Amino acid sequence: MTLKVGSRGTLPPFIVMEVMMAAAEREAQEKAVYHLEVGQPSTSAPAGVIARAHQALQEDKLGYTVSPGIPELREAISAHYAHFYNLDIPMDRIFATTGSTGAFILGFLAAFDPGDRVALASPGYPCYRHILKALGLVPVEIETGPEHRFQPTPELIDEARAGGDIAGLIVASPSNPAGTMLDETKMRRLVDYCDAEGIRLISDEIYHGLEYDFKSATAASLSESAIVVNSFSKYFCMTGWRLGWMIVPPDLQRAVECLAQNLFISPPTLSQIAATAAFDCHDELRSNVKRYRENRALLLDELPKAGFTNIAPSDGAFYLYADISDMTNDSREFCARILAETGTAATPGLDFDSARGHRTMRFSFAGSTEECAAAAEALKAWRV
Repeated sequence: MTLKVGSRGTLPPFIVMEVMMAAAEREAQEKAVYHLEVGQPSTSAPAGVIARAHQALQEDKLGYTVSPGIPELREAISAHYAHFYNLDIPMDRIFATTGSTGAFILGFLAAFDPGDRVALASPGYPCYRHILKALGLVPVEIETGPEHRFQPTPELIDEARAGGDIAGLIVASPSNPAGTMLDETKMRRLVDYCDAEGIRLISDEIYHGLEYDFKSATAASLSESAIVVNSFSKYFCMTGWRLGWMIVPPDLQRAVECLAQNLFISPPTLSQIAATAAFDCHDELRSNVKRYRENRALLLDELPKAGFTNIAPSDGAFYLYADISDMTNDSREFCARILAETGTAATPGLDFDSARGHRTMRFSFAGSTEECAAAAEALKAWRV
């Protein structure tokens, strides 16, 4: 008898993870690799975080915590919003989560029912649509381009609604892969549109703090009905600690709490305790942003010399998104060839845009300036 296999597990791969594996295989052969593929800071967690973790390992039991997270961490996050955004976010609306992924799962389950249609910009972070599909929701991809700065607009959402009701909208600013941002005026326009039309807004703000031209706008300052997701992975350099947080609308608080109790019990305890120190480490973290800014400038200057002349404006995060349609019509093969022939690992655009990504690719400048410079030199030599 053949056993049933669930259809919700038949998701496309997260291609950047496969690029990482190919890069690791090359490194195992003692060949040079320049890591411009993964959106991960090359620096470790701040010194204060590591010190607090050592202390916790010696002194704390490290058992389960309450599902929304330890009060000390939630209070620290609330103080962060007061300091950086001049916002008073009550602690009971703040939930610590198992990475930002845990926040998206909890938010999607609390806000939507199976079959609901949720809009999101394309190109965009692939796991949005993969998680939605796994939960029985319908991702509605809104094609954006340079003319939209790769961000959704009310007009584009109106077009998407012609195919059926839209229950939710995911917006990311700064975005992955393009690095573009919504200023407060544009964010307010989207928030007001969603509130007026009964569309639940989910604002991915995990790259806040990584800005180069203007400050990020948080949806939390514009609407209580928005689900706001953030993370300790990017600005705080804590990817492997698997800790994020969400600001939950009042009408979803009990639902999120019950879901968190049943799905996750609690976020990682050691990570929660250590992260309470993260908000005292801004001097160290700002030095990382200074390096990203230098890497961004270097690659924007050097990549066009290697033939990458059509690059999206990168307002924040640590990515450059390049149109490579003049070089190839197969970004996956092209990126594999670049890795094999230059040692430069980069991500094919198919990860972010299944319809048009065969003509695009993403470079991450989260690593060291030396690595970015070496990759640029290798690419320039390869293109000659």
